[in-house]
Amino acid sequence: MPKKNPLSAQIDLSKFSTDDFEPATGEEKKQQEVMGESVTFFKDGCRRLSRNKLAMASLIVLIVLIVSIIVLPMIIPYGYSDIIKVDGKRDKTAANLAPFTYSQREMEYMERTGEKLFPHVMGTDSLCRDYFIRVIYGTRVSLTVGLVASIMVLVIGLLYGSISGWCGGMVDMVMMRIVDIIYSLPDTLMVILLSVVLNQTLKPVIENIPFLQVIGTNMIALFLVFGLLYWVGMARLVRGQILTIKQNEYVLAARTIGTSSGRILRKHILPNCLSVIIITTALQIPSAIFTESYLSFLGIGVKVPMPSLGSLANEARDGLLSYPYKLIFPAAVICVIVLAFNLLGDGLRDAFDPKLKR
Repeated sequence: MPKKNPLSAQIDLSKFSTDDFEPATGEEKKQQEVMGESVTFFKDGCRRLSRNKLAMASLIVLIVLIVSIIVLPMIIPYGYSDIIKVDGKRDKTAANLAPFTYSQREMEYMERTGEKLFPHVMGTDSLCRDYFIRVIYGTRVSLTVGLVASIMVLVIGLLYGSISGWCGGMVDMVMMRIVDIIYSLPDTLMVILLSVVLNQTLKPVIENIPFLQVIGTNMIALFLVFGLLYWVGMARLVRGQILTIKQNEYVLAARTIGTSSGRILRKHILPNCLSVIIITTALQIPSAIFTESYLSFLGIGVKVPMPSLGSLANEARDGLLSYPYKLIFPAAVICVIVLAFNLLGDGLRDAFDPKLKR
């Protein structure tokens, strides 16, 4: 114990024993929580999220997955469209290999040269392409679609809902009727129809732009479909939050001192909608991945030869009885991604939703 200053009001604990103290009551503990360190909304949400074991495990799985799809293509000597070759010639015996097996020509080559070839972790497909690298690229495509789609939904829904909620009156009524019309359309049918129509419409335009050719007509059509249809949920949630928040006294005070509408939205209203925005965006990612997967499964998704998890599952249907693992691998990755994002979204909801705080 440090020596007590004679003029200090601090209690000298050396004069007391443990019997002189009593455990704090529940009321005193609650008082300490109220008097605890002041933290921001985001920091407090991150603390609560870190206590959610399922959400943190899901976050770790997603980080490992993202790192894998970035690093593994640099290590694996095969490309997603490369046909396996031995001594510079196509190896026709490498079709439909089981996981961790080599073709006859590859085994002969290794016996003759003593060189160890990189194993086919998930086997090969019917065109003698390494299946593992195709699943990795398919995961990369599906995650890219999910992230881009969620960003588009966030931007469009946030702008639309903010304008509708803030303006109110006739503007709000007209904008919300448009949202109701879009909501009334059958989702699956509209997604399929728009994908087919946009593929045909955009093809002549994209053929003249090299950068867009790399992305592919089907991918751009998917992004436009998400931008046209899936923002309505975000818009309605943001609009509802703004209608509630703009009635608060601090918004009236900001208006009284002449603060512009844009600044009130940016500084006072949207930060208070942060929980809804974060949760909805996180839950939109698995929805977009699932939509892309079933569109690719139907053959109107990602352009061949670029794989996606849905197109890989579609190709695996032909040999389902003979090579069931070809369907199991992409389906398992889809399940892991969607489950991880859903659990993370639930954790974000529990952490950032003020109504759930105890």
